Amino acid sequence: MKEKIIVCLSSYFKGYDFIEEMNKLGNIVILVTSNSLKEKKWPWPSIKEVYYMDDLEPSVWNMDNLVEGFSHLMKTHKVDAVIALDDFDVEKAALVREIFRIPGMGQTTHRYFRDKLAMRQMAKDSGIKAPEFSSIFNDEIVNAFANNNAAPWVLKPRSEASATGIMKIKSREELWEAIEKLGNRRHYYLLETFKPGDVYHVDSLVFQKEIVFTSCAQYLSPPMEVSHEGGVFRTKTLRRYSEEFKALDEANTKVLKSFGLVNGATHTEFIRGKADGEWYFLETSSRVGGAHISDMVEASSDVNLWREWARIENALLKNINYKVPKITHFSAGLIIALANEKNPDYEVFQCEEVLKFLPLDHHVGIVYKSDSHEKVEQRLDEAAEMITKVYLNIILPNSKSKS
Repeated sequence: MKEKIIVCLSSYFKGYDFIEEMNKLGNIVILVTSNSLKEKKWPWPSIKEVYYMDDLEPSVWNMDNLVEGFSHLMKTHKVDAVIALDDFDVEKAALVREIFRIPGMGQTTHRYFRDKLAMRQMAKDSGIKAPEFSSIFNDEIVNAFANNNAAPWVLKPRSEASATGIMKIKSREELWEAIEKLGNRRHYYLLETFKPGDVYHVDSLVFQKEIVFTSCAQYLSPPMEVSHEGGVFRTKTLRRYSEEFKALDEANTKVLKSFGLVNGATHTEFIRGKADGEWYFLETSSRVGGAHISDMVEASSDVNLWREWARIENALLKNINYKVPKITHFSAGLIIALANEKNPDYEVFQCEEVLKFLPLDHHVGIVYKSDSHEKVEQRLDEAAEMITKVYLNIILPNSKSKS
């Protein structure tokens, strides 16, 4: 079957397995990435051509330059697909597809997987429970929201990844001070109620509108908490037949079908309200979850989200069927933290449940796997205690931490 030409956009270093698998399946992969990532260990044998974009700031490219460069590329290449490997690249890919009429998610649908205000509105229109929210375009609307919803509130960017840029607001005075500081960028933010509770994530694969794989997990240290307070990021998979898994699976299905996702990988977050025990939608994205969540999912299920996403795209391009591989049901956990050493000594963490140590400079990163759900929890707790005592390096937010 004729090889297809795939252009991957990535303003962060990720998607190694996707690129490698797409090439392994007999396709030509072209990478467009940031100048700052030239020295990263991309899977070079799997990449036919690479083009670099200047970083205006992390993840930000000049879109006119991207379109102009793509125009030159199209003169000599018949591009079959454009893939965004990172959340920040979803809108870049949507724009390119729209302009050059390349199949895939366009600019209208992409907003439901990138723009948090669009997500909230779609959830509301679809009867999906979510925290109360408001745009902040209009002063009267902001004041009405503050009157009708008790503080604390959360002021968050509409198009950042994970907990980046989120501000917890405790009073009306603090709210208006924060809005004034945003200046003429206030339309890039939304306001919502802060809802205490446990935060969960659902990672899925979708093929021709059917959800063919689902993994559910609970953050033990939610991204917002780690981003704002520093500390140790932890998450653990849920038992497949548990009440929590079933509820999340059902909620995730409603979100993806309502939002119109047709194909690809997704990462969706929910919160279980502490006060009422109800499930609330937080946000979704059309990409593989960051912070090495895919490593934990693979440990639990034997499904590599990056490679299976590549296989889905390959099946679509070549009009062949896709079937998810046989799924295992192990318990798995993930722990990541900034470390005060470039290469921490992993010997102290060695135990039977360690599947692998993540090779991350200035981080401790461990993936656990076991038949025992309780054992994984125990190891995560022990590791968190050891990291906090010996290795933890806390840098409070200025930069972009992602999940």
